[in-house]
Amino acid sequence: MPSDADAPAAAPPGPPGPERVVLYSRAGCHLCDVARAGVERVCRETGTAFREVDVDADPELVARYGDLVPVVTVDGRHHDHWRIAEPALREALVRG
Repeated sequence: MPSDADAPAAAPPGPPGPERVVLYSRAGCHLCDVARAGVERVCRETGTAFREVDVDADPELVARYGDLVPVVTVDGRHHDHWRIAEPALREALVRG
């Protein structure tokens, strides 16, 4: 599991949305494909909305997340990166 020292403190500012979960990813990223499947599964199970953001479409996101992708935030706070732990995501969504 990644250390908290590697994690950004919060998601970048942006327009608020109904999604509690944001997956920051990039095209051609195998870990992003795996993370997307896990996030979709957990969000479907918990009835939680999520959106995916391409970090390469925004220089600020590239600077912020660089090689950390995929990154998942929950309620605007960094939750996980690289390998997404589905049980921990599920727990965060249920208790939050």
